[in-house]
Amino acid sequence: MYDETVVAQAIAIHTETYGTKPTSVAYAPGRIEVLGNHTDYNEGTTFSCAINMGHCFCISASAKPGVRLTAGDIPATTSFDPKTDERLEKKFQWANYVKGVMRFLRDHGIEVDGIDCTFLGSIPMGAGLSSSAALEVATAYAVLDYTGKELGKIEIAKIGQKAEHDFAGCSCGLLDQFSSIYGIHHGLIHSDFRTLETYPVKLPDDVVFLMINPHIKHALSESPYNARRISCELAAKQLDALLDHPVKALRDVSWDEFIAHRDQLDPEAAQRATHVIGEITRVEQSVQLLKENKLAAFGQLLFDSHETSRTAFENSCDELDTVVEDARAAGALGARLSGGGWGGSVVALVHAADADAICQKIIATCKAKGLEPTAETIIPSAGATIVK
Repeated sequence: MYDETVVAQAIAIHTETYGTKPTSVAYAPGRIEVLGNHTDYNEGTTFSCAINMGHCFCISASAKPGVRLTAGDIPATTSFDPKTDERLEKKFQWANYVKGVMRFLRDHGIEVDGIDCTFLGSIPMGAGLSSSAALEVATAYAVLDYTGKELGKIEIAKIGQKAEHDFAGCSCGLLDQFSSIYGIHHGLIHSDFRTLETYPVKLPDDVVFLMINPHIKHALSESPYNARRISCELAAKQLDALLDHPVKALRDVSWDEFIAHRDQLDPEAAQRATHVIGEITRVEQSVQLLKENKLAAFGQLLFDSHETSRTAFENSCDELDTVVEDARAAGALGARLSGGGWGGSVVALVHAADADAICQKIIATCKAKGLEPTAETIIPSAGATIVK
């Protein structure tokens, strides 16, 4: 399943811009993070799902060398040499995600030159729904189709991650790319970022997610994201010296071990680790809760997650806190910020029959407090695909 409207529009823009229809078209969805905030780069586990919004990427051959790239929603066109490592200037920052993917595909013997490209997405920019990973994955799938080459899904995810690190300046984990690639219809993806194994977990038929976007500017590369990662690495290093077993990452520390030793850690590192180790613990608790259909308890874990985001990791903000509390008051089973934080959106778990009423209550209450949020029902969706 993919967003047919976005695909049709992307193909039309490409055809109008370059005078020919694309020969390779790929689509990749965005994601919501349901539980497991900032656990991916700590080798932990995460629950996420691909969503019914994403990016389409189109390619056709060109007589001109290099890559011409059109962002269909701006609209703007730029060009670059896919063989160089230089980032594009800031006004074309959006093209760096694409250039990074093409650059690192070259390490696998997959090269493109003399091509025209167009991308278009339905993911609201800055909403914390991982539009960048969707663009990276769609780019990789389209290039692989265009060149007739194959690459494993994990390698595709790693290429997207490396593009994010080296071309966009954000030291992200693999959560976003995994979610975009491994998504399933009406189910969650449990990802283990140590073993890089994933498995699907079915959601009860009578629940959906709401995505409430208070429209706060959101750019992880300009946020304290990288500083949080450094704090987590420091906590792991200090715990490695304190515990009687190796600690490679915070994944290796149980909640009880952390509580016993947190007063011996650097205070800021301990504060950040409180959230991450708590999140890894909550993800594993939620697997059993979903098996037993204990939705109220599962939803409470989402509220607990947001609370440590707010107090320990400090990656929330007043607007997101307001939305979460308003969701609780409106009757949501659970709610939390979704994604890196410092902006973005709130995801709320609700019974499908209550979704419209709860959504209206949240919007009305937020507006009374001076916010202008928008909300959509999120349909957990299938992962990236080539559009035939």
